[in-house]
This record gives sequence, C-alpha cells and structure tokens, in this order.
Amino acid sequence: MAHLLTLMTGPQPEPAMWLPTAASSQAADVDGLFHFILYLCTFFFVLIMALMVYFVVKYRRKSATQKTSAVSGSHKLEIAWSVIPTLLLVVIFFWGFKGWMNLNVPPEDALEIRVLGKKWSWEFDYPYNGVSGAGELVVPVNQPVKLIMSSQDVIHSFYVPAFRIKRDVVPNRYSVLWFNPTKKGTFDVFCTEYCGTSHSQMLSRVKVVSRDDFKKWAETGGGMDGLSPVELGKKLFSSKGCVACHSITDDRMAKPGPALGKRFGKMEEMSTGEMVKVDENYVRESIRNSTAKIVKGYAPVMPPFPASSVSDRQLNALIDYIKSLK
Repeated sequence: MAHLLTLMTGPQPEPAMWLPTAASSQAADVDGLFHFILYLCTFFFVLIMALMVYFVVKYRRKSATQKTSAVSGSHKLEIAWSVIPTLLLVVIFFWGFKGWMNLNVPPEDALEIRVLGKKWSWEFDYPYNGVSGAGELVVPVNQPVKLIMSSQDVIHSFYVPAFRIKRDVVPNRYSVLWFNPTKKGTFDVFCTEYCGTSHSQMLSRVKVVSRDDFKKWAETGGGMDGLSPVELGKKLFSSKGCVACHSITDDRMAKPGPALGKRFGKMEEMSTGEMVKVDENYVRESIRNSTAKIVKGYAPVMPPFPASSVSDRQLNALIDYIKSLK
C-alpha cells in the first residue's frame, strides 16, 4: 500500500503506464490523480467481479425443488456503499480542483510568450526578448512560462504530453496556460482539435535549454543569425508550417497545396486559366496575398503572411530556398 501511495502522489520521472516522461512541475499532480483513479477503479472492479463469481457459485440453485430463501435489506450495507464512494469522489474532486487551480494561476515571474495557432502551424513571439515568428518554443529549464494564446482562423488546441498541459486556442480571444519545465530536452507539441485537412501535421516542438543557452538563442533572434539564405529559408519553411501544405518534391497531389519541387522558373496554370511563371514576384505575392492567384486544382486554404508575420529578410530566404529545390 505504501508503494502504491508513492506511485500515486510522487513525481513520475520516467515513462509510466500509459504516460510519457514527466517534464514539468505540474506533471506530478496530474500523474498522481491519474494513478489514484486507475488503482481505485482496478481495486473495485476486481472486488466486485470476485464477489459476483463467489455469490454465483455459493448461492446457485442446487435442485429443481429448492426454494429461494427470503432476502431482507441491510441499512448498514446501504449506508456503506453510499458513503464510501461519496467520500472517494470528494477526494478526487478536491485533488483535481487543486491541480486545475494551479494550472490556471501563473506565477508573477513567468516568462511571457505569445502563441498563434493557424492552419497548420504554431508561431511563437517573445515580446520581452525581441524574438518574433519562431516556429518552435524554446524555454529555459526551471523557469515558469506563461503562454498567451490565440487563433488566426479556427479552433485549435495546444497540447504538450510531457508537460501534461492542454488548452483550446480560440479565434478572437486569448487563452492562458503556464508550465514550469523541469527537464532539458525536446518535447512534442500537438494540435488536439480537428482543424482541417492538415490537422495531423500541425506539429511543433518545445526545446528546454539552460538559461545561458536561452539567452544566446534570444540574442541571435531565435537562432536565425549565421545561416545562409537557403539554410534560413529551409528552417523557416518548416517553422512557419509551409511543410504541412507544400511538398518539396514534384508530386503535385501529395499535399493540400501545390508541390514546390522543380517548379521555380516553370509555367503554372491558375484556376482562371491564366498561365503564370513561378518566379520571385509570383512567390512573393503568393506568400503576402495567398488568394491573389490560385493554382488550378487547389483550394484557397493558405493564410496570408503579412510583414508582421514574415519579414522581408525571411521572405527573401524562403524564395531562395524554393529556388534551390530545382
């Protein structure tokens, strides 16, 4: 019993039953409550099934002439099976409420990061660190982090399994979530609200690094300095979510958007029947104003990327990367 209590109330540093590695301070509460409910349900399931089998065997009808004995009620038994589950539910409620309150009240010294969900990528801005438009979440270890989240289009849901945090990201309003990472490493970010064709590819990562490494990362504009235009474009192509809709091969129907492999410099037919050359101006216009020209056979699902989302330097790098796909 002592061992079970340790499992239920203590942190789970390694992958536990049905749960990934715990990497945040909130994970202990979530894992403890999960294991408490799991072991509680398992205990009562085994108890009830065992009693049922025992009663079926013990009180089975032994002959055709045997009469059923009289059965009288038991107030003690009825009180017991009403009071005990009620007390257990009260324990579960207050345990869960404590964890819920903890998740909804960020510390005052938390690092603020703005999160934008859009079809089909996550974008992160660090208003106090001078980093904008990052495609992955980089945070220092053992530093509370406050996420102020919004959606550009439809409902998304920000979920990091290793941190045991999840919250819907809704258009025209802000959702707030916080966590305190306790382990350095890279952890997956998913969208858990179906948001369209490439919902399953709306992926990102949380990189938990030392405080010194985070400072260096922020000072280089999110790790963008020191890269060639093509290298920067390749990184942006992934971090801005372009990879969710556009294939870098020449397989035209592999993804919801037009394939980009071996297309630069070629002619492309638009939905209007017009033939347009895939050059710098066409790519620039397609990024800034994505509905200006739609390739034949594709729907206008790409969101525009204004200058506030993609700078001119980043736009030029993306164009150079697409040119390199020849």
